[in-house]
Amino acid sequence: MKEFNIVIAGVGGQGVITLMRIIAEATLKQGYDVKTSELHGLAQRGGPISCHVRFGEKIYSPLVMQGEAHLIFALEPLEALRSCYYGSRENETVFLVNNYSIIPLSVPIIKEVYPSLTEIDETLKGFSAKVLSFNASEIVKREVGNIVLTNIFMLGYAVGNGLIPLKKDFVMEAIEESVPRKYLEVNKQIFELGCSLKITSKA
Repeated sequence: MKEFNIVIAGVGGQGVITLMRIIAEATLKQGYDVKTSELHGLAQRGGPISCHVRFGEKIYSPLVMQGEAHLIFALEPLEALRSCYYGSRENETVFLVNNYSIIPLSVPIIKEVYPSLTEIDETLKGFSAKVLSFNASEIVKREVGNIVLTNIFMLGYAVGNGLIPLKKDFVMEAIEESVPRKYLEVNKQIFELGCSLKITSKA
């Protein structure tokens, strides 16, 4: 594989950087060269944040260029919209979107309009023939009582459905090395749940 480009988008507190680090560690274990980059918005909980992960035979730049993402993890739907220009139909980008909305402070304060999930979905379809949008946070909440592990669940889904060219065993090893021991079992449980889930794409 020459290269594989990932954009991870979400807001502070959703584990965007943790997800980036786990993916990067798994790629190293699988023998790939990897580069990562963190792009912060507001430096506070709830502010937008995105990370780039590029891996393959030899990677020289950590940044994913416009239209060159193969997979976009969007942990929040508005952040999926903000990241849409990284996708393209020509590059067969896959959008993996958690449609659990976290309303930013700018909406009530300066009366911005938060677009509907339908509007977001329709916009993403202009950039990709494969948009996978579902409420991952609700699934995780039903399983463990909170939404904190949505990032790990979505990683499991990507691995289990072949959306990312990484072997499950290497990703599990990366999780084991990245997560505090007292939280390890629940992380492994949620990762396995994500691996087993099948959801139809929206074209």
